[in-house]
Amino acid sequence: MLDQGAPPRQRTRTGSASPGLGARLMRRKPVERLVAEGGQGEGGSLRRSLGLWQLTMISIGATLGTGIFVVLGEAVPKAGPAVTLSFVIAGLTALFSALSYAELAGTIPVSGSSYSYAYATMGELVAWVCGWCLLLEYGVSVAAVAVGWGEYLNDLLDGTIGVTIPDALSAPPGDGGIFNLPALIVVLLAMAFLLGGAKESARANTVMVVVKIGALVLFCAIGIQGFRSGNYEHFMPLGMAGVSAAGATLFFSYIGFDAASTAGEEARNAQRDLPRAIMLSLVIVTALYVLVAAVAVGAKPWQRFGDSEAALAQIMREVTGQTFWGTLLAACAVIAIASVVLTVLYGQTRILFAMARDGLVPKVFARVHPKTGTPRVNTVIVSLFCGILAAAIPLGQLADATSIGTLFAFGLVNIAVVVLRRTRPDMPRTFRVPLSPLLPALGLGFCLWMMGSLSAVTWVVFGVWMAAGLVFYFVYGYRRSRLATTEALPSRTT
Repeated sequence: MLDQGAPPRQRTRTGSASPGLGARLMRRKPVERLVAEGGQGEGGSLRRSLGLWQLTMISIGATLGTGIFVVLGEAVPKAGPAVTLSFVIAGLTALFSALSYAELAGTIPVSGSSYSYAYATMGELVAWVCGWCLLLEYGVSVAAVAVGWGEYLNDLLDGTIGVTIPDALSAPPGDGGIFNLPALIVVLLAMAFLLGGAKESARANTVMVVVKIGALVLFCAIGIQGFRSGNYEHFMPLGMAGVSAAGATLFFSYIGFDAASTAGEEARNAQRDLPRAIMLSLVIVTALYVLVAAVAVGAKPWQRFGDSEAALAQIMREVTGQTFWGTLLAACAVIAIASVVLTVLYGQTRILFAMARDGLVPKVFARVHPKTGTPRVNTVIVSLFCGILAAAIPLGQLADATSIGTLFAFGLVNIAVVVLRRTRPDMPRTFRVPLSPLLPALGLGFCLWMMGSLSAVTWVVFGVWMAAGLVFYFVYGYRRSRLATTEALPSRTT
């Protein structure tokens, strides 16, 4: 019997009841439609110009550099010599999530990364939450890396011409400065490359990746000469809590394979190449991270790591007793960290591109320039926002905010791969997660554990960010969703 006091549900012109709020929030975008819309934007299309080599370099470029060149100095005081174990734990967490990413990237090769995967499996509201986390992850990551770039630039200037940028113009408020000008400059330089096109940006990134790998190999060759086993005598001075806290901070260094998945609509053979690029880059990066961290802690007592973000250059000087090698490493780091800014900024713009195409954010972010095949307006807006953020906020706060957004998004991807296996078991998959659902469940568990290791302040920032995102969705995206619009079309035309 109907409740006589209940208001009648809205009906379409055909007389059928319109979907309720819950149904609208859980509406899923068909995988076939996601793939069919790949590359399409407002006024043009993205160009498919990237192969396996370029995708792998994008993934390594977005990953290798940040955690080892910049955040090592932040993480070692939290874990002591056990920071090597922190890298392993963070890498293991990333590996479980990377397996899920690889399967979904080969199945749904689109630009939205985990946002698009969530849209196809868990519905629009979850997709929005995931996309909003990715905006935090990528935008803040660009800013965090840009801050570290300024540290190495000052180190390079000091070693070459004996001049450094004054603190007032090289540090944000709260760190003794007024405005971090170098951080803003490197973001604007990355913007200039991205405006030229994806293929041109990939070429520049490849050169920078080769330089950074060479620099880290050189560091290991020289740093091992200063290795002192006594630096490892008290391996875990701050306990397992310190190890997990350092691992949570370092985790934001592993978002590179996520950046590769955002190139799905510009890859020549995305279903074949994306899973390979994701797994190959993760193996290379984790091995280098652990090796460099082990050499660094062996060459310098862990208590002395908190005095500079340019820790590797300092170690090179201390081991050799010469300024040349430290200056050379600083020069390589300036190039290396710039590639992280470039590739992560690229990923940020492509996620916004996908969200704008779905109508959840303004259409301006999906506008494609017909000559370059890039979302130019999107790139400029995102770059200016990230540049100002980098110039105004200290590194430590940025790194933790990035980590929590990354971990949340990765957790959703581990759920999405299991859901898609259940709902669409017959879909062709170029890669399959082994031992599913066990490994995705482990990936989700590791993400939740590391999120719990972050500070209360980080959780407050995350909560405020999520609340703002939900307000934006219900005020803007909920009513402008293209999926809702197309679902309503049949009823309006009858």
